[in-house]
Amino acid sequence: LISNNVLFLDMPVGVGFSYSNTSSDLLTNGDKRTAQDSLKFLLKWLERFPKYKGRDFYIAGESYGGETFLSLISIFCAVVRHNQASEEKATNIKGYMVGNGLMDDFHDHRGLFQYIWSLGFISDQTYNLLNLSCGLESFVHPSEACQKVLDTADKEMGNIDQYIVFTPTCPANVSQSKLLLKKRPIFGRVSEEYDPCTEKHSRVYFNPPEVQKALHVPPEFAPSKWDICSDTVSEHWNDSPPSVLNIYHELIAVGLRIWVFSGDADAVVPVTATRYSIEALNLRPLSPWYSWYMDGQVAGWTQQYAGLNFVTVRGAGHEVPLHRPKQSLELFKAFVSGNPLPTSEKNSGHMPEQAIVVPELVSDA
Repeated sequence: LISNNVLFLDMPVGVGFSYSNTSSDLLTNGDKRTAQDSLKFLLKWLERFPKYKGRDFYIAGESYGGETFLSLISIFCAVVRHNQASEEKATNIKGYMVGNGLMDDFHDHRGLFQYIWSLGFISDQTYNLLNLSCGLESFVHPSEACQKVLDTADKEMGNIDQYIVFTPTCPANVSQSKLLLKKRPIFGRVSEEYDPCTEKHSRVYFNPPEVQKALHVPPEFAPSKWDICSDTVSEHWNDSPPSVLNIYHELIAVGLRIWVFSGDADAVVPVTATRYSIEALNLRPLSPWYSWYMDGQVAGWTQQYAGLNFVTVRGAGHEVPLHRPKQSLELFKAFVSGNPLPTSEKNSGHMPEQAIVVPELVSDA
């Protein structure tokens, strides 16, 4: 039997527990170098653990992956090109999945502004100004004029968690001692309710020296203070293309299994932004738009295109596995197996009768 394995990678250098011997590397990050570093890591990792060479391999990521999402897309191309150029097939890359990910600056802005306006979070005046001032701006590094309107929008939206807009925010006065308290699981099950203080929990957990030692973080490179994001990396990001739709076309042509998923309660890279970007790809639909189910309830909606599957997860925010872990596991299993999501509890695993299934999109992993 061949077991399944998951490999987590902190990237680029300077985020999480990733490090460099040269401190200036934190000031020269960008999509291209991060893609090259990530590919180098993967190939060296396979050299160290050769039993994994040739195994089916998938890549998954969300958002900008800590301001690095587009480089994650780039590495897909780099891995594919390496496979094609190398006589030894080090990785048998089968596909990738992306959640609430940046795809195209224009469509990401268009979808974001429409989403927060349609929910009544911002005024008509601000909505019009956002489209006028930010429509053609960089999503990562907007101009001063655009940033001024974005600040107005933030003020109008108030104190809500834009990563999952319909849940309470974490109280500002929560103490570390309270964060470390654990609730007793009910009937031995972990609570499925989202904890809005998750970020604060992680800061408390990852900073003690004993935790970093247990994770084998080299003491000389351990961050003085572990945090969710790195302002240094973000502020010195060198290259970020305005669109990766061309890369999607390139990888669709290669024949990789591609699933794009979106939590529909996200006001950072919302479902409307992703739908506009997918529309811009101009792919032929292979199935109708239909709901998928879990535990007798609608878990989201999905549609297949020629070369890409799109899935929404109902009630999930920007980090879908964080907000809807059970639905995320079902989604991940369907992606890896190449099976469609269940249309009901009764006919789990079956497509609607009118759907057209293309073999290469649903073949066994």
